[in-house]
Amino acid sequence: MTTPPALLIAGHGTRDEAGAEAFRDFVRELGRRHPELPVAGGFIELSPPPLGEAVTELVERGVKRFAAVPLMLVSAGHAKGDIPAALAREKERHPGISYTYGRPLGPHPSLLRVLERRLDEALGGTSRTPGDRADVTVLLVGRGSTDPDANAEVLKAARLLWEGRGYAGVETAFVSLAAPDVPSGLDRCVLLGARRIVVLPYFLFTGILPERVRAQTQGWAEAHPDVEVFSADVVGPTEELLDLVMERYREAVAGDIRMNCDTCVYRVALPGFEDKVGMPQQPHFHPDDDGHHHGHHHSSHAHAH
Repeated sequence: MTTPPALLIAGHGTRDEAGAEAFRDFVRELGRRHPELPVAGGFIELSPPPLGEAVTELVERGVKRFAAVPLMLVSAGHAKGDIPAALAREKERHPGISYTYGRPLGPHPSLLRVLERRLDEALGGTSRTPGDRADVTVLLVGRGSTDPDANAEVLKAARLLWEGRGYAGVETAFVSLAAPDVPSGLDRCVLLGARRIVVLPYFLFTGILPERVRAQTQGWAEAHPDVEVFSADVVGPTEELLDLVMERYREAVAGDIRMNCDTCVYRVALPGFEDKVGMPQQPHFHPDDDGHHHGHHHSSHAHAH
């Protein structure tokens, strides 16, 4: 039987020792759960071990093939550039190895469920039904990037979190490199009529930036005593996250790197849209296209699923 490719986890890196240790713990837990797989993890910057050291560890264990999964919520500079560059360097350093590269974790439905749980916890478990949530505005706070696509991914997560869950709204802010910042995001929520706001960090583990989100939230709340403000926790090393990393690993191994199927209502039961799962997709014709007079028609509008 051929040995399955090893699993290499790539992390951002943080100056916060607790955050770095949370990542290392997570990698160890994946290894414990999957004794059939060599598992290693490393960082792009700021904290040990570096990604190259993790690759060397795998090579020393006899690994020739591995799948690399970025432990990141959005595809920004690290996922798009730094990790591929680091992996290419390791291939030169260790002739004979081969690897496939998985995709970031993204706004996967299982992570949206964890975010929903963190919101419920922040509100003391009082927001479990849409009726209880009608006066709750969520401010989802992303890392922030100079890459517009990465920032747009945070807005996509916010929209998916809002859909079907009954919150008054889900707004977005960023803790660095992009506007609006946390205080501006909170101001915006108030201008939209919010009286009860939960600030939800869109981060996997604790670190300098999530702590900054919490501190800025607290500072703003003290200056605005008339608004109820709650701080939610980061995602954390949940079962859902452990399972999702393995899903990304299996996709990478199979070469099944998909488009947006994670959040497609025809494939996945999203809240309020459960009846659409499995619906047959028909070619879509625009009313003004009768298909006869123009030499073309729009049967290509069928969903590419």
